[in-house]
Amino acid sequence: MSTAEATATAQARAPGSRIKSSSPRQIPVVGVVMEDEEAQGVFKPMDLNHVIKLLKETGKDDLEEKQLKSVKKMVQCYQNGLPLRDLAQIFKILNLCAGKIKKQPHFIEPAYNILKLCGLPFLKKKVSDEITYAEDTANSIALLGDLMIIPSSELRIQICYQQASSSYKIKMAEVGGLAKTMVQSLVLLENQLVEKLWVLKTLQHLSASEVNCTLMVKAQAASGICAHLNDPDPSGQLLFRSSEILWNLLEKSSKEEIIQQLSNLECLLALKKAFKNLFTRGLSHYDRQLRNDILVITTIISQNPEAPMIECGFTRDLILFATFNEVKSQNPLVKGLKFSNSYEDFELKKLLFNIIVTFCKDLSTIQLLIDGKVILALFTYVKKPEKHKIVEWSAAQYKELQLHAIATLSSVAPFLIDEYMLYQGNAHVLAFLEWCDSEDSFFSHGNSFHGIGGRGNKFAQMRYSLRLLRAMVYLEHETINKDLCEKRAIQQLIGIFKNTISKYNDKEEAILLEIQSDILLILSGLCEHHIPRKEIFGTEGVDIILHVMKTDPKKLQSGLGYNVLLFSTLDSIWCCILGCYPSEDYFLEKEGIFLLLDLMALNQKKFCNLILGIMVEFCDNPKTVAHVNAWRGKKDQTAASLLIKLWRKEEKELGVKRDRHGKIIDTKKPLFTSFQEEQKITPLPANCPTIAVMDVAENIRAKIYAVLGKLDFENLPGLSAEDFVTLCIIHRYLDFKIGEIWNEIYEEIKLEKLRPVTTDKKILESIITASENIGEMVASLQSEMIESQARQDVQNEQKVYTKVQATHKQRELANKSWENFLARTSNVKTLKKAKRLQEKGIESSRYSEHPPNAIFHRTDIKGLNTTVPSGGVVTVESTPARLVGGPLADTDIALKKLPIRGGALQRVKAVKTVNEPEKSVPT
Repeated sequence: MSTAEATATAQARAPGSRIKSSSPRQIPVVGVVMEDEEAQGVFKPMDLNHVIKLLKETGKDDLEEKQLKSVKKMVQCYQNGLPLRDLAQIFKILNLCAGKIKKQPHFIEPAYNILKLCGLPFLKKKVSDEITYAEDTANSIALLGDLMIIPSSELRIQICYQQASSSYKIKMAEVGGLAKTMVQSLVLLENQLVEKLWVLKTLQHLSASEVNCTLMVKAQAASGICAHLNDPDPSGQLLFRSSEILWNLLEKSSKEEIIQQLSNLECLLALKKAFKNLFTRGLSHYDRQLRNDILVITTIISQNPEAPMIECGFTRDLILFATFNEVKSQNPLVKGLKFSNSYEDFELKKLLFNIIVTFCKDLSTIQLLIDGKVILALFTYVKKPEKHKIVEWSAAQYKELQLHAIATLSSVAPFLIDEYMLYQGNAHVLAFLEWCDSEDSFFSHGNSFHGIGGRGNKFAQMRYSLRLLRAMVYLEHETINKDLCEKRAIQQLIGIFKNTISKYNDKEEAILLEIQSDILLILSGLCEHHIPRKEIFGTEGVDIILHVMKTDPKKLQSGLGYNVLLFSTLDSIWCCILGCYPSEDYFLEKEGIFLLLDLMALNQKKFCNLILGIMVEFCDNPKTVAHVNAWRGKKDQTAASLLIKLWRKEEKELGVKRDRHGKIIDTKKPLFTSFQEEQKITPLPANCPTIAVMDVAENIRAKIYAVLGKLDFENLPGLSAEDFVTLCIIHRYLDFKIGEIWNEIYEEIKLEKLRPVTTDKKILESIITASENIGEMVASLQSEMIESQARQDVQNEQKVYTKVQATHKQRELANKSWENFLARTSNVKTLKKAKRLQEKGIESSRYSEHPPNAIFHRTDIKGLNTTVPSGGVVTVESTPARLVGGPLADTDIALKKLPIRGGALQRVKAVKTVNEPEKSVPT
């Protein structure tokens, strides 16, 4: 039990109070619903209508005694609990007793006893009683709040002082609106502390429900409770319970409505007084927790720009409390104060940093931040930790505060540029980054939100320092950027990037990717529009860009931050390379264009727009075109084919009308998207872009046209017939777009009912007609291409069929030859016939006239029953041995064994001497 609760319980049990309880901790309102206990005799018969009738009677002498006796009897009857079926009548009796208290004080005791019975669990005879008597129960519980108007301390305390509630009673309290009536009763108890504390305790319990919180908000509970935070209260319960109720209201109801209720001078003055008292005088653990809770509530209120934080002086005091430890102040409010390293003071310091971030969003607080030297105070943390100076905080606490301070600077410094430069912010940050990048040993815990990924290293400090630097660079304030460049920030950042590559670690992969992304963004901000700075970026900078572009494309889907890094890299190409010819040439030399096209071939739309923009600018370099034409992707795809494919995909997503061949359907509106079709043309001022003009910037078609235009649209390699059909449209993109714009002008003139002069009208109609003619001409050219391709496809198909036919013919001839062979080996007559045909063929092939002294050789071997030419079995030597010699005469080559098909193997002895000439064949 807390100190506040113990005090409240002691006061409730003080002499004079008739409350008795064996429970040391009581929770208000209602109890648990019990099951059917008829067997135990708890449902005793009682004529409640008679009691009600008796209480309504007046005028008899002994009537009051009878009434008190009947109520006492009823209380005795229901001493085990009130049945749900009788609840409506019992509360009617309670209401009658309460009505008599003002004139007949003796009725306080019976009313008090009935209220005590309400603290017991409600009884049900049937399971369905909870549903059957739900309305009666809700109305009865709601009556408890109405009874708070009775000027009796005992009754009011008893209404609040009940046993633990069941879910059923809580629901009935919500339906009956008890929370709202309890809030309204606080107005009656401003000078009655004990009863007020009991009501607050009840509201604290009720505010655990979202429904009750909504009811309390409607009753203006937030402003009513907050305005009385500092009312006299020796026990200290009032501030504690009030802050708890405010917390519950902020968490479980409309946050905006609560902020609106608290954004008034009265509430803020009460919060200010409570916080100052706890900050300067609170010493206990409980006081410090309560102080922090009030500061969080204040921070939430300060998000409302209409809250009079400055008017009540709260903003100035909070800035003083946030900076007095770093910037010495003579203000008596903080004289002698010092933070301890307790958890509550540590949390307070972080909360004060948070509220400074909230303050900087309101420009009216800027001067107060300057007067409070907030920038100077925060920069005391942007340095290498020194052990002998860390007095208040432990090493882990100091690191977390250091990171928190740098994060706060990232939000505050952009609003205080003069202060940032006055205290040499760039020098501080660059020096701190140098320490972060050094090899000095540094052990850090990395156990906080800001320290994620920085355990045992300095990556967390580096990350937040780069965030600060990025925030300042992107202000595009020339003084800041010039100062950074003079301090060699570009070279230092490139060096840090290279070191992060060498220090790559899977565990810190996400934080390293963020660091690399921020470095590239800072370099882009420094180099954009400044050629000398791009020259400083130089080849070393190009190398780190190329390193990122060579990342495995699969990692882009990992969710670790590779996408962000790639976007930062593409932005760096645009800002740090384009326009500097030495860097452009080096980028081309290292195959940078190939890498860009590889990325574009991944077909991820989020990258294509930016890559195409870079390609358009790069094509101004005359060396680029050769690199673009030389690139080949998967399946030998060319850059032109890739660009045309992207065009078709873009038009499909935009809903442009094309037929299945990609041909123009509507020659009057060849580029119209589905969005343009849906939008009606409306007259616009001259400085407002029309739908046709906006279409140029909202998709990638114009950039594709620009890149292909730099490639000259002619002799583009690797294009299919479909690509050529699409290329016809791309080639005329500018003409079509000009026609769209003139058509919009013409339609606007009609809508505005203007009459152009005759000459202007003729010129306007001629322009529109010319645009339509171009559309018809392109459509005709596309038709010719499609027809030509169809004829070519037919020819190619015929060639394929011819090849197929030739293949089948060869197979037929081979099969026929094999059949003939089988016939010769299996049929003697066929064999003889084939033999005669062979001999006849041989005879017909001989010369009819023979020259004198000619030597003829035999073409077959006698005795062979074959009809195919013999091979490799006869050695023919026609040259005399005396001229050539006979080296083979003495070898076994003269004898040869010849296998014969179609029969058993026979040894054929080719009796022949190598040196002996072959006999001539007679004619």
